[in-house]
Amino acid sequence: MNQQARQQRRPSGRPRAAAAAAALAIGAVLAGTVAPPAANATANTAANAAARKDPVQQGLNALVHDDGLPAALASVRDRTGRTRGYTAGVGDLATGAKVPRDGQVRIGSNTKTFTAVVVLQLVGEQRIGLDEPVETYLPNVVRGEGIDGRRITVRQLLQHTSGLPDYEGSIDDATIRHRYFEPRDLLDIAFRQKADAAPGAKFGYSSTNYVLAGLIVQQVTGRPLAEEIDRRVIQPLGLRRTTFPAPGDRTVPEPHPRGYHRDPADGPLRDITELDPSAGGAAGQMISTTSDLNRFFTALLAGRLLPPAQLAQMRTTVPIGDTGAGYGLGLISRPLSCGGVYWGHGGDIPGYETRGGATDDGRSAEITVTAVPADAAATKHLEAVVDTALCH
Repeated sequence: MNQQARQQRRPSGRPRAAAAAAALAIGAVLAGTVAPPAANATANTAANAAARKDPVQQGLNALVHDDGLPAALASVRDRTGRTRGYTAGVGDLATGAKVPRDGQVRIGSNTKTFTAVVVLQLVGEQRIGLDEPVETYLPNVVRGEGIDGRRITVRQLLQHTSGLPDYEGSIDDATIRHRYFEPRDLLDIAFRQKADAAPGAKFGYSSTNYVLAGLIVQQVTGRPLAEEIDRRVIQPLGLRRTTFPAPGDRTVPEPHPRGYHRDPADGPLRDITELDPSAGGAAGQMISTTSDLNRFFTALLAGRLLPPAQLAQMRTTVPIGDTGAGYGLGLISRPLSCGGVYWGHGGDIPGYETRGGATDDGRSAEITVTAVPADAAATKHLEAVVDTALCH
């Protein structure tokens, strides 16, 4: 569930100053630079001072103090492969527990990139055609007012140019938390609405596209999408802390920071860590860590997951409005202040929002906050920290 790619954000409450005050504790951990037990206090003091001056750490601190987000986690990899982990804020507002370094979080619409990779692998195996109609794989499924699967291609699903309406806006947060949705349930919700546009007419972000892409994978392989993602992506890359939750699993594996949400907008922050993620499905159900996401996007750009032809198709973009960003096939390019672009996706689900990606020269950064930012300004601050991490 990626909000930058949308024209409008779903309503959500802005965390108040009280929540920020409750989240003042800041932790910073630099992976690979932990001092041995005999290190003296002077060395520790110097390391802490250096961490406080680190612009990424400062950015995370600001997300907690200024934007009122309970916690922030980051993993940053430079072009030499050196990786640093960061945390800020409080991992559990009820207990005051620290934020676990590289804790597991719900990654929302970053799931779309995993789904797109599997589809494109099947394209490379000549089992799916990018320009084949959806009807070829899912006969009589895509029907509604102005909606016809005979006129929509697989490419248009992956690139959000199908014109299909999004089901997400028709499901409230309370329902998302407690109800289990089959993929066909989500399609039923979507197809009660009329088409947003003619197929191919324009970019229009809709998670409905990826629910259909997941069903196509299942139809072609005869196996659930979750199994195909695990077999084709997670296991080959050794993403040990990345999972596609099984039906009925409402938990986030330990260690993890708690996720928080406001509903109504002026209500208190409430713990929403445990929820049924099935409303995300192939579009937003997965759990991972910032370091695993870095490994995934870096490997993807390096050609470890797709043949050159399919990777080139994935990186062929259409504009996302006037943002300067472009949407490929489950992959977003965004400009960097230091020149060039980075490739990733981003996503949110109640309780967590993640932004980041990787560059062609091997830099990568992923940042997660433990509440969906309440307004566009806070989201811009989050994206600015990603830019700092990749350009610093």
